[in-house]
Parts: sequence; structure tokens; C-alpha cells
Amino acid sequence: MSQETKHSSSFGLWLPAMASAAAAVARMVNEAVSLLVFIVLDLLDALLCFVYKMADYVMEECKPCYCSSSFNSSSDDDDDVILVAEKGGSKLLSLTSSASSDDTKLHLEDISDTLFLRPCLLADLAQAALHDLRKLKLVSSVASSSSSSAASSSSATTTFTTNSAIVRVLRGKVGRARGKAATRGASSRSWTDCACESCNHWSSPSGERDALFVHVEGPKGEKVAEEDVVFIHGFLSSSAFWTETVFPNVSEAAKSRYRLLAVDLLGFGRSPKPPESLYTLREHVEMIERSVLRRFQVKSFHIVAHSLGSILALALAVKYPGAVKSLTLLAPVISDSAQSIMFPYFPVPKGEHGTHYVLRRVAPRRVWPLMAFGASVLCWYEHISRVASLVLCKNHRRWESAFKFVTRNRSEYAYFVAGIFSLSHG
Repeated sequence: MSQETKHSSSFGLWLPAMASAAAAVARMVNEAVSLLVFIVLDLLDALLCFVYKMADYVMEECKPCYCSSSFNSSSDDDDDVILVAEKGGSKLLSLTSSASSDDTKLHLEDISDTLFLRPCLLADLAQAALHDLRKLKLVSSVASSSSSSAASSSSATTTFTTNSAIVRVLRGKVGRARGKAATRGASSRSWTDCACESCNHWSSPSGERDALFVHVEGPKGEKVAEEDVVFIHGFLSSSAFWTETVFPNVSEAAKSRYRLLAVDLLGFGRSPKPPESLYTLREHVEMIERSVLRRFQVKSFHIVAHSLGSILALALAVKYPGAVKSLTLLAPVISDSAQSIMFPYFPVPKGEHGTHYVLRRVAPRRVWPLMAFGASVLCWYEHISRVASLVLCKNHRRWESAFKFVTRNRSEYAYFVAGIFSLSHG
């Protein structure tokens, strides 16, 4: 064997080891930099919390933050909801009453406790250090006993019961809230909102404050559509996602057969943005029922949904299995590290807190990759996210113009969904 062959063989043996060492160093650097960056973000978010509370107090009124685990629905605008803390999560007890009848419904639904409790990185580090110390038996038995008693007391609250007296009290609160809602108008707009007509259409005298905005296209004249298609947009979007990209590419022949209904979800676009709402799955589905299915007398329909809208589409399909003819879901799944497609399901290890475990998986508080960094900032830091919303949402018209100029007003989804209609019609 020649000397050159020996050198190449030894290099081939060292190459995997060098790559493994480089990857380990890169992970260590990523973790160290991430630790410093997210500690700074913890401090910045705490400072912004104080700044926004002062700004809200001066501009409008003091509002509670989701960053506090002691959040409670005690303000005048949301007397019809009570937050109940339970083991493994939180539940929202709400009472809804129809303005046209005396029917009152009591709802108890799950609310992720990460909405109200997202511990900062320093708190997580302190908890992890305390856990390690307990394993090494360096913590006194007094501390251990106190923690166990606290755990037992917290686990004792596992159920919530109510009786007719509470229902009567809640019914009175709903009646008062409904009376105030009738007189509530443009004052519901926050100082951070965009002032354009599109965003505040719902709060104007001509807007519908109790129904979603729905853009409808279909057969012209007296011709009746054969089928209905409901379009549901995703997060950080509106019905314009469909009306400005998909609808212009649907042929006239397809429009003569289908009635296309693109909805602005609760809190999006021209639909109402109630400050007392927690935008739960039930609220979204009920608003779609009221504003689309009942208002336009939709009996059977197809659903085309994107991202967040896919969850609502599935909920509607479960609730109306006989009415939903088809489901077209865009980006309802995620990719793992191996670039294979999987559903967003995370088996939680035994002993782990479910919601916090999933939150750490989705938003691992790392600066790299950039997708993880962006998700972490949005998920863990309410007030930094509010700054981003203030910059993006309040100036959305400028951003829309810039994106339309760069992309030439094209969308990959437009041709995909338009193709579906062409195939269906053909």
C-alpha cells in the first residue's frame, strides 16, 4: 500500500470524528449564546410589561397581562367568564345567553395554562438547579416536605362543580354585559390598532359588531349556486388571502356553479375584535356558524382552509359530518428534523407537564435555527410580541404594498386551489 493511500485512509477515519466534534462544539455555542440572548429578552419583556401598562393606563385603562398567572376576569367587560385553575391546566367557565331568548348555556372548556403561565428562562434554570440539588439530597427535608405539601394541595383541586345559584349569578352578569355591549362602539378600538377603514369596519355604525365579515362571490343574476365553498384563512391573515389570490383565478364557469364564501375570523380583518374574548376554538366555530352557515343558509359545503383555519375546518367537519362534502387543508402539518412530514402530535414523557413540554418542543428558546428563534420570541414573550404586532399590524398597508410589489401579487396557493376547482368543474 502506498504512502498516499495510507494518508487517505487515515483521513477517512478521522473525518466522522471531526464532524461529530464540530457538531458538539456548535451545539454548545448555540446553547451558550441562546442562554445569554434569552436572559436579556426576559429582562426586556419585563421592562416592556411596565411600559405598556403605563401606556395603556394613560391612553385607555389599565389592562391585565397574560404574563401573570394571577390573571382573573374581574373587569366590567368580561363579567361573563371565570377562569378556573386546575391540575394540568386551566379551564374557562363562561355563560352565554342569546339576546333574542332567555336560553343560557354554561360552558366549561380547556384553556392552555401556558396562556397565563410562561416561566422565564431564569425561573426554569432555578427550578432545574433545585431539582438537581434535591436529587443530591443537598436540600433540607423541610423544603422537601413543604414542596410536597404544596404539590398535594395543588393536586387536590382536580374538579370544578357549580350549582343553580352560581348559574343565576352568572346569568345576571351576562345580562349586564349584554346591555353594555349594545352601547359599546368605536371605543373598543385600542390605541395600538390601525385606524384604517378596513380594520375598523366592524366598529362603525354600518358594520356588524356581532357577526364576522364574509366576502361572497358566486353566480351572477338570478342563477343559484349548486354548491357552497367556505374559505378559512390562517394566523396573521384575513379573507384577502383568498380574495386577492385564489378568487381572481377561479374561472367564470366554476363561479357559476360554486358560491365562494371567504370569512374573516374573529379578531382578524374586518371582523369584530372583542377585547374580552380569549378566541377559543368554541368561539371561532360558533361565530362561523352564526355568520356563515346560518346567515347564508348553507346546508352542505366544501371547506378550504389554511394553517390555523385547518383546525377550525376539522372542528366544523366533526360537528357537521353529514354537511361537509370535502376538506382541502393547506399547511395543516409540520416537518420534523428529518424533513419528513408528521402531524403536530407530541407524546409527553411521564412526569412532564404536558402543555409546558409541548411549548418547549415547539419554541425551544434557541437562537438557531432562525425558525426556532422566531417561534420562541412569539410564544414566550408577550410584550416583545406586542411590539412586533404594533410595528407590523399598525402599518400593515405599507407592508402589503411592499409584498405585492416584490411578489407581483402572486401566490402559490392561488394556482393550487384554482386547479382543484377546474378539476371539480371538469
